[in-house]
Amino acid sequence: MGQALSEAWPPKPKFSVGDMPDLSGKVMLVTGGNSGIGKETVKALLQHNAKVYIGARSQERAEEAIKELKDITKKEALFIKIDLEDLKSIKAAVAEFQNKEPQLHALYNNAGVMLCPLSMLTAGGYDFQFGTNVLGHFYLTKLLLPILLSTARDCVSARIVNTSSSSHTFVDTINFNTLKDGPARSKMSSMNLYSQSKFGNVVLANELARRYGDQGIISTALNPGNLQSNLQRYMNPIASKLTRFVLYPTPFGALTQLYAGTMGGKELNGKYLIPWARVGSCRSGADDPELGKALWKWCEEQVANVY
Repeated sequence: MGQALSEAWPPKPKFSVGDMPDLSGKVMLVTGGNSGIGKETVKALLQHNAKVYIGARSQERAEEAIKELKDITKKEALFIKIDLEDLKSIKAAVAEFQNKEPQLHALYNNAGVMLCPLSMLTAGGYDFQFGTNVLGHFYLTKLLLPILLSTARDCVSARIVNTSSSSHTFVDTINFNTLKDGPARSKMSSMNLYSQSKFGNVVLANELARRYGDQGIISTALNPGNLQSNLQRYMNPIASKLTRFVLYPTPFGALTQLYAGTMGGKELNGKYLIPWARVGSCRSGADDPELGKALWKWCEEQVANVY
């Protein structure tokens, strides 16, 4: 209960964007970097001289963000088309990225959807929230692992930062029967499915830490905080207005993932971070190695035949 209250109403941050090191020569990829905390993350990375790719499905919205950020930072981010609900789009995006860059120092799995209507499914027929938030990011990470591992060998470490939510604590396991449409999924609410997807983000982050921590990968999951962003676009309008009274300004949300991606070292591998830039504890079930293996295996099976 103590941590839950501390996550919802965190103390004044001790870490600020100004504390970040110079990132000259570093290459970063931020999914959903065209809006919300993703855009704030890109802005801070650019201000510290990183080369930043914005992974987004809308080129128009990404280019608007790139122009706005250039006006602010005098640095220009780069666009790469990634539609996380479409596995083929992810495969094409990684091929494009690998043709452009020999290294990747940090992957920010930041994009996400929340409280989508149950009628929404991904291109592959998966629950839209799990398919986008978890499976899409798993496939992106899997395909980028060779370049991340190579970068880690050359530069001591490479980071994978997975944006979860305090909502991951509302569930304690993953019901694999609900990840595609069917009777079991139809009995779950959109909120349950969202929480399950955020739980899945933590499970995979922890499994990544176990599998690749000894090869220089620093994998973290985090709760960015209760924030004003476009994540609330599917919420009931009245509920959306009420939640605004407990939401923090968007820039606060970037702090924790900026810390995870640029500060500290190997001691962060496998950690769950909470607002603002503090190490906390995830729900115990999310760190279960057997569940981690099971979810990893399931994800591997889903992406095995993407052409």
